[in-house]
Amino acid sequence: MKSIRIVFKEQIDSLYLIKRLSVYEVKSKNDNRYLGVLWEVINPLIQIAIYWFVFGFGIRRGADVDGIPFFHWMIAGIVVWFFVNPAILEGSKSIYQRIKMVAKMSFPVSVIPTYVILANFYQHLLLLAIVLVILWVSGAPLELTIIQLPYYFCAAIAFLVSLTIVTSTLTTIIRDIQMVIQSVMRMLMYVTPILWTVDHLPEAIQKVMKLNPLFYLVEGYRSALLGTGWYFIDHPLYTVYFWGVTFFLFWIGASMHIKFRGHFVDYA
Repeated sequence: MKSIRIVFKEQIDSLYLIKRLSVYEVKSKNDNRYLGVLWEVINPLIQIAIYWFVFGFGIRRGADVDGIPFFHWMIAGIVVWFFVNPAILEGSKSIYQRIKMVAKMSFPVSVIPTYVILANFYQHLLLLAIVLVILWVSGAPLELTIIQLPYYFCAAIAFLVSLTIVTSTLTTIIRDIQMVIQSVMRMLMYVTPILWTVDHLPEAIQKVMKLNPLFYLVEGYRSALLGTGWYFIDHPLYTVYFWGVTFFLFWIGASMHIKFRGHFVDYA
C-alpha cells in the first residue's frame, strides 16, 4: 500500500506538470504535419468508413443491432478504441523512450505514462465531438444518457493509467514486452465486441469475454451515446469488477514501478 500512496501522490502533486507536458506532447507529435492534429481525426474516420463497408455491408448486409442501425452501433463503440489503443501502445513505451532525458531532471517518472495518455485524451475529445455530430446528422437521437460520458472518461483514464504503469515498467526492463503488447492489442480489436455482436455466442463465452475491461468501456459509451440505458448502474456487479481490476493493476504497477525505477537508467 505504501507504493500506491507514493505513486498516487506523485500524480496528484504533478497535475499541473502533467497538463503542460500533455499539451507539449500533442504539439510535438503533429509539429511537422501540414494538417497537424487533424490527422488524428482523419485517420480514424477513414478506418471507420472501411469497417462500416466491410462489416456493415459485406458481413451484416445492413442488418440492425437490436433495432439500432449498425453504423450508429459501431461508431459509438469504436470511438473508445481509437483512444485506448494508442494510449496503451504509446503509454507502454513512454518511460524507456524518455528515461535519458528524465534522468537529468528532478522528475517523477510515474507521471510519464499519465501525460502521454492525457495527450491522447485531447485527441479523443476532438474525435468524439465529430462522432456526436455524425450521429446527430444521421438521425441518432441524443438522449439524457449522454451525461454519463464524464464517468466513462474517468473510468477509461483510470484504467489506462493503472495498466500502463504496469506495462511501461515491464517494457523498460524487457523491450520484447512491447512487441507482445502490440500483438495483444491487434487481437483485442476483434475480441472486443466493437465490430460484431456477441449475442449469438453461448452465455459462458460471453461471460469470459466480459472479463476484458475494454468490454465495459465500449458498452458504457454505447449506452451513453445511443441512449440505451445507464450501463454502470444497470450492471452494478460488472462496475465493481471493472474498478476492482483497475485498482489491482494500479497496485501491481505501483509496486513494480517503485521497486525498479531506481534502475531504469541502467536499462536505457
